[in-house]
Amino acid sequence: MGSPATLRRSLALLAAGATALTAGTVAVPAASTAASASLSGVHVRPASAGHHSAVGRTAPLSTSECVSQIGIHCYSPLQYRTAYNLDPLYREGITGKGRTIVIVDSFGSPTIQHDLEVFDKQWGLPDTKVEVVKWGNVPEFDPKNPEHTGWAGETTLDVEYAHAIAPDAHIIVVETGVAETEGTTGLPEMMDAEKALIKAGRADVISQSFGATENTFPGFDKGDFKSLTDLRYAFKEAAAHDVTVLAASGDNGATDAQENGEDLYPYRVNSWPSADPLVTSIGGTQLTLDDAGKRTAPDKVWHDKYGAGGGGVSGVFERPWYQAGVAGVTGNHRGTPDISMSAAVDGGAWTYESYDPTSVGWHLTGGTSEATPVFSGVVALADQLAGHRLGQINWRLYGLSLLPPKWSGLVDVTEGDNSWEKVTGYQAAKGYDLASGLGTIDGAKFVHAIAGR
Repeated sequence: MGSPATLRRSLALLAAGATALTAGTVAVPAASTAASASLSGVHVRPASAGHHSAVGRTAPLSTSECVSQIGIHCYSPLQYRTAYNLDPLYREGITGKGRTIVIVDSFGSPTIQHDLEVFDKQWGLPDTKVEVVKWGNVPEFDPKNPEHTGWAGETTLDVEYAHAIAPDAHIIVVETGVAETEGTTGLPEMMDAEKALIKAGRADVISQSFGATENTFPGFDKGDFKSLTDLRYAFKEAAAHDVTVLAASGDNGATDAQENGEDLYPYRVNSWPSADPLVTSIGGTQLTLDDAGKRTAPDKVWHDKYGAGGGGVSGVFERPWYQAGVAGVTGNHRGTPDISMSAAVDGGAWTYESYDPTSVGWHLTGGTSEATPVFSGVVALADQLAGHRLGQINWRLYGLSLLPPKWSGLVDVTEGDNSWEKVTGYQAAKGYDLASGLGTIDGAKFVHAIAGR
């Protein structure tokens, strides 16, 4: 199993104490590994790795307090709801009711139900019962294991923000547990779990806040992509069942991690599953909001001192048909991202976590692992409004981009770039670009437009 790309970077927050409760689980039989190729060099990373505060606070701060006390912006789920103009949808009764968001993370978090309830109480959100599916032999959670806590932080972020955006959607957390010492990554188990839930009719939208650099898959340097393409079976199953699949574009700008999971390639690369044509790639923006969630500046591509939104062209996949209209930007290859949401660390999201007894409390997290569950909630809202699963939405996204913004709900992002660690990235521009994709959204307009209602 791959480890986080980097150790958590502390944002020097204050620690606080609390008690932890264990979430209930639903056991699922061990999966049979469908991909037999050795993937020992591939490191699967939670996208939030390196962009999560290491120490908890007793209570969240307002944006203005964060700026004055910590030196960065911080936001609540209520501010995101305002910024993305989602409140009109909630007033219509569009809350994700009747829809299911599947979140896939290694190891999970033993305190996810308790932590979500604390989160909900703080922000006045309705509670929901998180369904936890253990896929295969998931080891007992070890709060001293940085791999376990890294994925627990990812799980918490994913659940809390998918729920915040689609409060009445059912959430299933799939925990996988392939240890690094076994010599394989967790990708086959993740794909097996996704395929099984899709076939069982249990998924409407799948949120994946993890990725592995395409170049690290065996055979890539020889032009043999079989070790990667053999893992696409879950996405093909999703396409056959009209399930929407999302993936984070990454947090290292136009580059990404090498095989050791730490060092970055000194040139542009891309990551999978974000680059898969059957997946909607979610990039990152930086929002500048006041305490009420109103913008004081236009969104720009996420690029602060902590990271930058992933994006670029795939080294594996050719340009899909739905990107024919942006061929002048992508060339003959699949371009990412498709759409972008809030991801900046300087603009981080408040989460409540108690899985690590040494850092219980409120934390700030950024990264495209925030953007992805936020957008999964948006898709759940659109599914409810449409009255059916929207399935692969990329063709819908690029079709909407041909309409005026007042009808499409797409908001162009024209500022910023995703350069990172001496690797020159891509510049935001009018229309589609490899830093922000098609831009971001006005939720009320976008959900109606993509649902066709």
